[in-house]
Amino acid sequence: MIYLSEEINVSGQDQDIWKKKTGEPGEEQKPKISIPAEIYDWVQSIMMALIVCILVFLFFGHGVDVIGDSMVPTLQWYDKLFISDLFYTPENGDIVVFRADTYREEPLVKRVIAVEGQTVNIDFDQGIVYVDGVALDEPYINAPTFNKINFDGEVTVPEGHVFVMGDNRNNSADSRDDRIGFVDVRCILGKAYFRFYPFSELGFVS
Repeated sequence: MIYLSEEINVSGQDQDIWKKKTGEPGEEQKPKISIPAEIYDWVQSIMMALIVCILVFLFFGHGVDVIGDSMVPTLQWYDKLFISDLFYTPENGDIVVFRADTYREEPLVKRVIAVEGQTVNIDFDQGIVYVDGVALDEPYINAPTFNKINFDGEVTVPEGHVFVMGDNRNNSADSRDDRIGFVDVRCILGKAYFRFYPFSELGFVS
């Protein structure tokens, strides 16, 4: 038997007939996806995402409620946050949740302004915070820092501690307050990564 290697040119209506005879797929042979099947795929994807979220909550972190308005405008009363301390080392600008039993039993939510070895100074006339002599660019604050509380001149953050402040600078008990002071990193419950309630504000926090 002789096999021909020449190409066969087929066009127009004959091309459709040729595809049917040779088994080549044409447009009419594409599998159709039914609406129920598509809905099922969406539901399955959503369920898998929920399962992953639950596992993350169980093994890598947990949720906390924001109590108070010291982090306005970044965070509001009763916002729900996902926090984790897995492989976490505090860094400047992080939003952290920590315990300060000398102030109150409920955990506090503040922003890390400086870490160990750094110096903090505040010009209360201008409302500017300085870390290592450099003025901070703070687009997240509610207003400039005019409330002195107990802060009395430049301080250096001791080893194993951080200096924290609320974004609502003039209505926040934080490291300026003697009842809180420098926060021992061992008291930090975790970094706030994600706001999962209210749903209108769903997303990462920074």
